[in-house]
Amino acid sequence: MPLFHPAPCARPAAGRAASRFSGAVVAASGAGGARPPKAPPRRPRGKPRFSRQSAIKKSFQQEQVVFSTPVPADPTVAIIGGGASGLACASALAARGVRAVVFDTGMHGLGGRMATRMVDDGRRLVFDHAAQFFTASDQRFQELVDEWVEKGLAREWRGSIGELEAGGHFTAIPSSTPRYIGVRGMRPLADAMLPENDLIKVVRPSWISKLEPFNGLWRLFENEKPQGQYDAVVIAHNGKCANRLLSTSGLPQLTRQMKRLELSSVWALLAAFDDPLPIPQDNSYGTFEGAFVRDIDSLSWMANNTRKLFPLETNRPECWTFFSTASYGKKNKVPQENIPNATAEKVKRDMLGGVELALGLSTGSLQRPFYTRVQLWGAALPMNTPGVPCIFDPQGRAGICGDWLTGSSIEAAVLSGMSLGDHVADYFASGGERPEEFAIGLDDSLNRVEGHDIGQFPGLDPQKPQVAEPQLAPSI
Repeated sequence: MPLFHPAPCARPAAGRAASRFSGAVVAASGAGGARPPKAPPRRPRGKPRFSRQSAIKKSFQQEQVVFSTPVPADPTVAIIGGGASGLACASALAARGVRAVVFDTGMHGLGGRMATRMVDDGRRLVFDHAAQFFTASDQRFQELVDEWVEKGLAREWRGSIGELEAGGHFTAIPSSTPRYIGVRGMRPLADAMLPENDLIKVVRPSWISKLEPFNGLWRLFENEKPQGQYDAVVIAHNGKCANRLLSTSGLPQLTRQMKRLELSSVWALLAAFDDPLPIPQDNSYGTFEGAFVRDIDSLSWMANNTRKLFPLETNRPECWTFFSTASYGKKNKVPQENIPNATAEKVKRDMLGGVELALGLSTGSLQRPFYTRVQLWGAALPMNTPGVPCIFDPQGRAGICGDWLTGSSIEAAVLSGMSLGDHVADYFASGGERPEEFAIGLDDSLNRVEGHDIGQFPGLDPQKPQVAEPQLAPSI
């Protein structure tokens, strides 16, 4: 789903976007004629204050880019973001014969929320530290999943998952819909989304900091360094990075929709233990491998990566992924690019304390993990959605894709990318002669998203059997 976008964004490049391009410029407000310049207001002395409202208003008042140049016979699309939606968009474009260049900030690989962390300390520690598993309810996505399974990249996760309440009360969640995981973690699935042809180019790590319309094309820059010219551009990420990029782009309609998006913040804790944790067990489902945690502020999910990814191997350390609730993430939010040590230690204490509470252990009795890492996903999951598969501005030849447009799942991200790729290809095939027919999602209102703090899982059966009572924890 992405689950989360980990990469920090670059500082916005100085200067305004150029206005020299073939086509007209129409003021976003629709007002005609030039306005006389106003004298700058007097700034009060003291520390300057940032006004989010004024920043949003300024971005809405930018002039709309309108391209009037003919659509080329061999167009190229720039896709900013190499998560599931961006990769699906590139793949869909390539299937239609349209070239794409994917720019991604990933230092270790593509995938965005399909992230897997491997720690080589001699014991092969593996953590899915974003998306934990996924389901498939749409035939188009199911076909992609079937390809992953056939290639040995994905398999059905048959381990027990359910809900865990404080005190170790576990309720297994049966489901008629298969739950899938990456055999070697989630990241290899992202790499497999791109077809093996010369229509797609990947540039990473790359932080695109400016979009500039020029002579009927979009010019991209990374901290003032040119990164090519393109016939259309796709924004396949969100959060403050996307807001900064769009704020001076000449795409006020896309900017407005992106700024309406609200995102949660969630802390992730990766922890490796020498010995198995004392997990509640029942006769029907055995020891659980994943659980949605209820009514514990510092914890919303816990999963045993070792049992999930390596069910037949023994004598391996247990590698667990823990996620906080969105409310805890909001209360303890800091700049994710520079987490203070004191905050990191507090979060680790709180979350491990939440694990003790969830498992019904006494305070301080949980064994000490030999490896830990905390990470804040500051733009974790969408809290509202317009309910459209993609957004496209035909006047500016620019679009947005991402799971947030219809929900918060890997399936939603992939389907959004597919939809936008096909939509842009259709636009190019039309020659751009009827642009008004290709506008989509520019004015749709956003509504609240329902789901777990770690995302949505379409088709997951909410029915629950009897609660498994906790067993006495062995001495640690």
